Amino acid sequence: MVTVGIDAHKNTHTLVAVNENGKRIGEITVDARPKGHEALLSWLRDLDDVTVAVEDCRHLTRRLEADLLIAGHRVVRVHTRLMAGMRRGARERGKSDPIDAEAVARVALREDNLPTAVLAGPSRDIKLFSDHRKLLVEQRTGLQAKLRWFLHELDPELCVPSRGMRRFCVLESLATELAEKPGAVAEIARDMLSDILALTHRINAIERQLSAIVRVEYPALLQVPGMGVLGAAMIVGETAGVTRFRNKDCFARFNGTAPIPVWSSNKVRVRLSRGGNRRINTCLHMAAVTQLRLGDEGAAYFAKQIDAGKTRTEAFRLLRRRISDRAFAALRADAQLHANEPTMTVVAITLTPKRATGVQAQAAA
Repeated sequence: MVTVGIDAHKNTHTLVAVNENGKRIGEITVDARPKGHEALLSWLRDLDDVTVAVEDCRHLTRRLEADLLIAGHRVVRVHTRLMAGMRRGARERGKSDPIDAEAVARVALREDNLPTAVLAGPSRDIKLFSDHRKLLVEQRTGLQAKLRWFLHELDPELCVPSRGMRRFCVLESLATELAEKPGAVAEIARDMLSDILALTHRINAIERQLSAIVRVEYPALLQVPGMGVLGAAMIVGETAGVTRFRNKDCFARFNGTAPIPVWSSNKVRVRLSRGGNRRINTCLHMAAVTQLRLGDEGAAYFAKQIDAGKTRTEAFRLLRRRISDRAFAALRADAQLHANEPTMTVVAITLTPKRATGVQAQAAA
């Protein structure tokens, strides 16, 4: 058996092959271009029973991983801290591309249950759309905050509803108010209003695309009480494949809902985990809040914990962990449902507005 470690960079990839004892038996450096990938695959064909390990830097290795997977190789990912620890314990001193690649290979030879790379599927599309939507919402929020100050300067009595600048009727009303006002402040405000309108159309279009993908690919996750399309999309994108978690406890540790033990002697105590993926944790928190507001099974579970002597904070944390377990089971069910289906999903975002508005007409004029 041969294990090949890859140290990936923007312009070059360095490969080092080691045998089952960890001894280096081969080395090659290729360009990080299609021709270099062809040379790399040709070099791997001369090796028997190959496992390829790459440092987990997916912004650099995604194209390489795809070529390796299409060629039929098994690819595992090695976390940077594991590779760094192996390098420090090596006999060869220093840091170079071959040293790093050899460290990656030896970690893959030593460690079991490393994450396995797969071809990109719907989950990556969902993450890309979700992250892009988040960026657009942040841009819109910054413009809305600045516009409110300009509106206050132009007319202190002009009332804009809270969160109203995401509604087309409010934007049209503001456009009418600003249409006849002279001066630089009013002109900048009209430009900001036009930008907010354009961003809102794009955000709504992305939300429609996310809804279309999530409802088809992850129906079980949407059945979790309190879980909406945007929350489900964020969980799917950040999870990056539920099969890499052995059980619900590993998933809970990943998202920060598993408590951390802080006890000695015979008195068992735990504290809140401040780590984990905070975006998934936020989605689980909002699902818990929604369950309490709707008064369904989540509210009954919360009341049961209060009756058992838990504080409201402890009961809420237990509810959030319960939703984490439900989400994990739903993700497993959805993964099993689509196990035999094609993994590639192509989705095009249509940014054409559904209807023309007064703001658009004024912007065109």
